[in-house]
Amino acid sequence: MTNDASQILPAVMADQVPPRTKPSNYPEPFFSRMQGRSKRQLGDVFGLANFGVNLTELVPGAESALRHSHSRQDEFIYVLEGSPTLVTESGETLLAPGMCAGFPAGGEAHQLQNRTDATVVFLEVGDRVPGDSVHYPRDDIQAELDGSGQWVFRHKDGTPY
Repeated sequence: MTNDASQILPAVMADQVPPRTKPSNYPEPFFSRMQGRSKRQLGDVFGLANFGVNLTELVPGAESALRHSHSRQDEFIYVLEGSPTLVTESGETLLAPGMCAGFPAGGEAHQLQNRTDATVVFLEVGDRVPGDSVHYPRDDIQAELDGSGQWVFRHKDGTPY
């Protein structure tokens, strides 16, 4: 969506925003792990530049992301439907609708997993701080946000994907 103010709507039905066409920016073999995840980029609909808001759905068996932590970005999630499992470095927590969780920059690596038979729906909010990087403690991948706002993925030894 463009940031042209003449094309930005004042309000929308969140579930009517089309899901993004590409389920993930991860390179393979990680891309295919995100096939059960769908994101509706709500913040982009309104031209938000300082933070993003996604309405995210996880089908049974899906995960929100690789377990990760950001160097500069704070993240927040709010569960709307279903019961995802929050997996962090220090343990697991079963979440329910109405529960929320926050992940400060530089904090514990985290992800949500849908281990149930029902779809999970949650809001995720994250800032768009320049110079962010992402650490993935369990996978051979690292990411850096480049000057144009695109994620660049490399192996942990620095070689590109």
